Amino acid sequence: MKQSEFREFYQASRDVCLRAVLVSVGDRHLAEDLVAEAFARAWASWPKVSRHPAPRAWIVRTALNTRVSWWRRKRKEVGLEDAVPDVPDPREAEPGMDPGLLAMLRQLPQRQREVIALRVFLDLDTRATAKVLGIAEGTVTAHLSRAVSALRGRLVAVDDGTANDQEV
Repeated sequence: MKQSEFREFYQASRDVCLRAVLVSVGDRHLAEDLVAEAFARAWASWPKVSRHPAPRAWIVRTALNTRVSWWRRKRKEVGLEDAVPDVPDPREAEPGMDPGLLAMLRQLPQRQREVIALRVFLDLDTRATAKVLGIAEGTVTAHLSRAVSALRGRLVAVDDGTANDQEV
């Protein structure tokens, strides 16, 4: 029973969780590794995870926490470069995601990307998003508002053809 229930959850949730993590981290290969690790941890704790009010959010939060742990470990090993993630190769774009929009999402601050990932890609409400991220509901609303405003400004600039004149 446990195995078939987890298999169904994995098949129904993998892609949406991957897209949510991808929006947050901005690197497809890293997102795939993080989601795989999160699902492995979910399998190991499936009785607990299956009772979680939002198991997909558990996967995404675990993946993002894993990224922080990996980053801390790597930081001790080698110096980090202060660089913005590369613009994705359109041939490697996530199916169903516009590469230009993904590039714009990557330019948002980390917390705004996390809020977008949970609110938009996982369709969590404000309360659930706040709980997953460990922040106040008002903070979720503020981050979402700022992210949408920034994206709207960039998308309008692209539509107007003024994106070349602005720093995007």
